[in-house]
Amino acid sequence: MNFWLVMLSAGLVTYAIRLSFILFIGRRRIPDLLLRALRFVPPAVLTAIIFPEVVMPGGNLNLSLENPRLLSGLLAALVAWRTRNVILTILVGMLTLWGLQYYFL
Repeated sequence: MNFWLVMLSAGLVTYAIRLSFILFIGRRRIPDLLLRALRFVPPAVLTAIIFPEVVMPGGNLNLSLENPRLLSGLLAALVAWRTRNVILTILVGMLTLWGLQYYFL
């Protein structure tokens, strides 16, 4: 019962947060500076999620060339920078990671 109460509460809080933005800001014009700043939120969140696992696999800092995640991440970042293609970046990163994991293991 506690599990479902927590899930229902979390869902209601999430819904309330989203609804508050629609109700309070929905009909107002958002300043251009804020709109430009909001475009950086998704990459910042994605980086905050991925970066620790790339440089600290298993909870240990590993910045060596024997870290397949670091090498794959660097190559994926290079592909993203040069092509700006999300699908290609993910594809190159994952294929590189799988290949290096196979090589190092």
